[in-house]
Amino acid sequence: ALAKVIPNLVGGSADLMESTQTYLHGFPAVGRGRFDGRNIHFGVREHAMGGILNGMSLYGPFRVYGGTFLVFSDYMRPSIRLAAMMRRPVIYVFTHDSIAVGEDGPTHQPVEHLTALRAIPNLWVIRPADANEVAEAWKVALRRRDGPVALILTRQKVPTFDRRELAPASGLARGAYVLAEARDGKPDLILIATGSEVALALAAREQLEAQGIRTRVVSMPSWELFEAQPEEYRRAVLLPGIPRLAIEAGIPWGWYRYADAVIGLERFGASAPYPEVYWRLGFTVERIVEEARRLIGR
Repeated sequence: ALAKVIPNLVGGSADLMESTQTYLHGFPAVGRGRFDGRNIHFGVREHAMGGILNGMSLYGPFRVYGGTFLVFSDYMRPSIRLAAMMRRPVIYVFTHDSIAVGEDGPTHQPVEHLTALRAIPNLWVIRPADANEVAEAWKVALRRRDGPVALILTRQKVPTFDRRELAPASGLARGAYVLAEARDGKPDLILIATGSEVALALAAREQLEAQGIRTRVVSMPSWELFEAQPEEYRRAVLLPGIPRLAIEAGIPWGWYRYADAVIGLERFGASAPYPEVYWRLGFTVERIVEEARRLIGR
């Protein structure tokens, strides 16, 4: 859909187009003697892909993107760093974003990668929670002109939230927003989550509310966008004095600036179907409820 209305959108993946879903259907690929294509087969070489994207962006007319698994972002880190340094509007599509990769095991399950990317100055990292947030994330990425954006996407299916019951996904542009409010608007607890863990937070909220614990859920897809907001907005989303529990399937470093407690990972993953991996490593509704009750002393 984007390719039809953005004629200078060009990109591809590091030999993972079928897995990352980054092929522009209906348009040819660049090949020997053919340079009118809009799909680029970069090959199994993420670092080179990053360098090529930087060069194309510097040339001028193109909006470029490249896709691979999040765990392979390490291979292209120098290119990402240079894009951020040169303030180039490159878009990275990093899929298979957590231990939910499942049977591929720890070698393909990113754990420290979100933290590593967030450490790069001028790189916006966005981990949307559902299809509507993904659409909003693309809007943010395409509008940015002064630096790169990394879109962090799941491998597994996640629910599309009913926005008639929840806040609109346009809140993503502010980095974090109140997705579900406590039933009377006065929370005893704030759950903060990103990506696929937002659905867990919403399910935990239902149980906590049933137990009389008024619970707000904040979707926080981007630290960088949130930090750019006025202090008044940030304090309205993360109310001072209210206990906060963050949930993200990755290293918890950095989360303590926003949360009092974190359900994260301090180890590598495991090879098993992803629901079992989530269960064994503690990413369950029951664990969130237990940690939440402990945090508020109830």
